Amino acid sequence: MSHRSVVNISFIQACNPVFPIRIAVDAPTLRNDETENLVRITQQALDTPTDDFRGHRLQLEISEPTNVDRANANDLVRNPNIALTIRLNPGDVATSSFDSQLPILDVTYPPNSIPAPDSATSGFATYLAAQLRDAFSEERDVLSYLATSSMPFEQRPPGSSHDLSDSLSKRMTRSLKYSRTYHLTFSLFTSGPAPSSWDIESAIDEYMKPILDMLGPIHNFTIDTQVQLYANPGVQSQMLSKEDLSSFINAAEWPLSPSIGGAPTVNFVVYIGNQTIGTASETGTSQSWLIPQWGSVYLLPPPSADHVSSGVLKQPILTFTSHLLSLLGTPQSGPLPMRLSTLTRIRSADLLLRASSSLGSLARLSLALPSISIPSSVADGVAKSMHHLELACSNLGGPSGLENACIADVEAERAFFEKSMVGQLYFPDEHKVAVYLPLLGPVGVPLVIGLLNQIKAWKKARKEKVKET
Repeated sequence: MSHRSVVNISFIQACNPVFPIRIAVDAPTLRNDETENLVRITQQALDTPTDDFRGHRLQLEISEPTNVDRANANDLVRNPNIALTIRLNPGDVATSSFDSQLPILDVTYPPNSIPAPDSATSGFATYLAAQLRDAFSEERDVLSYLATSSMPFEQRPPGSSHDLSDSLSKRMTRSLKYSRTYHLTFSLFTSGPAPSSWDIESAIDEYMKPILDMLGPIHNFTIDTQVQLYANPGVQSQMLSKEDLSSFINAAEWPLSPSIGGAPTVNFVVYIGNQTIGTASETGTSQSWLIPQWGSVYLLPPPSADHVSSGVLKQPILTFTSHLLSLLGTPQSGPLPMRLSTLTRIRSADLLLRASSSLGSLARLSLALPSISIPSSVADGVAKSMHHLELACSNLGGPSGLENACIADVEAERAFFEKSMVGQLYFPDEHKVAVYLPLLGPVGVPLVIGLLNQIKAWKKARKEKVKET
């Protein structure tokens, strides 16, 4: 049964993903009217476009001081919907710096820089707007990259791909495709019979689990561990060069655990041996390196005991944690909570654009090949994808928006790669003729010959009848 009307549209664009980013301003030393005027002028400066980017909108609001202990920074970030809190304090010159662990931007201001209630402009407000734009500049660059890469080639701005930095391009290539769940495999590989045990569970709980808990709204993680003795790497030289790193892991010698439950696997390998990485290598430090879309390897010298303690594993686990954040596409600047909220928006935008692109490709395919029959499963997938796209667009930036964007992407991809439709794509009418003609020949030839004999007999009978008359 064909359901062509379901996808008979030229282009599908669920929404224009403009993420609202709420920023609270905490100014305990200013009067309410001074704070309100500063927020108003700064918001006007933020709303003045400086380029063509429209991926997010910074929205300022005054922090609610009720029952807030400003001496305790955690009290300023209780609202999970606030992406960043600006903490204003008087000082000699205007400066700004991020808190090391919390999404707080500390800004000092000279007392004479606060605008008067009747002022329409302010140098300090302009400075504050510039600091906020800079704080979210990495997110802006990534969203611009995603929007440009999702466009059809004929619609991309000329030279837009050349404007992207090499570091951003490499980072996006290095990142894993989004999945709600990842499977983490921690492997201890040794070149000999020892060590044969390690305190990996306690090391993970102490050094990595706090970060995994913070990632909970974005990803789930399953974990397993293994120990492999007499595991020889693919490269035997003691000093590993940059060229050796790509072939260091020998899949035949190192049986890694496969994906469990269909979730992508991230491999973290601790290899104990006498090998080191040359200092000239650009892919890692002298002990570890990250493998794009695969995982990470950390080299440890042979210990004095047959057991690897949790203390020895501290640095490898901290390195693995840093590499995991990189593989997930986490931004590199700002406090970790702020980087994770940015990651939620980046992943939502990526999934929205990918789902819309898949549906648009499916629509263009149905128009270009009208002979293709669209089954009901494809129609259902398109309907589900569109529904979840609408839900994602109505909850941009939040966990529910990310979840719905993920479902929309999965349904759109499933509809586009429907087996029955893919088979028709590679089986055009010319191939059908080529396949069925040899089968129709043996059947058609006797029919044609019989028809010709009937025509001859009819003509002969007609001639005889004419002669008789």
